[in-house]
Amino acid sequence: MSLKEEKIEYRNKEYRLCIMEMENALVVLFSEGPLKLGTVAVALPSGEAVTSSVLLGGKYLLSTRALAERAAALYKRMVLASVHTQLPEAEAIRLAMDLLARAVPEKS
Repeated sequence: MSLKEEKIEYRNKEYRLCIMEMENALVVLFSEGPLKLGTVAVALPSGEAVTSSVLLGGKYLLSTRALAERAAALYKRMVLASVHTQLPEAEAIRLAMDLLARAVPEKS
């Protein structure tokens, strides 16, 4: 198991993305400030396609699914992702994807 973390300061707040990589899966957390659990989604790669579903939460549904799907496509493994932030959803997606690209530049 490996753990990667990327941070960025945006609008005077710190945002972080943490990736816990296991042999068959990933857990990806995107959070404003200290790591917190937010809306949770799962994504499963199947050939060239990725299937995803929100498991928990009602806010940031699109950004959580997008993060899970992108990580699943990059790693070709099942992903459990969480997003916890107060940003508008479009900004949350952009920041999370930027941090994901920094964390896995060789796969992006």
